[in-house]
Amino acid sequence: MEGESTRQLKVAREIQRHLAEIIRSKGMAAFDGALVSVSGVSISPDLAVAKVYVSIFPSAKQGKVFGMIQDSVRALRGELGRQMAKQLRIVPELVFYLDDSLDYVEHIDELLAK
Repeated sequence: MEGESTRQLKVAREIQRHLAEIIRSKGMAAFDGALVSVSGVSISPDLAVAKVYVSIFPSAKQGKVFGMIQDSVRALRGELGRQMAKQLRIVPELVFYLDDSLDYVEHIDELLAK
């Protein structure tokens, strides 16, 4: 995140907002009943590649659901393009990453409960 321009940060925030809405609108049923949230987005200086961090709950479904997200990258990018057509000339390539910070919190909670 360090050194990102104001433009990068604004675009990243907009992409995060729109993708969160797109994923939410598909509903949990589309993702095998898992809750998928977009926890962060960072974008390259040329605005061509967006790293999208998603967290998936429950973590037992992460592998399967992350695969489903990977399989629908083109559709998600297309939908993002339609929603952001006025703000962006080119829609960035979306690269999804699993944000496992929730797992970490869950693990700490388990340890504290013992």
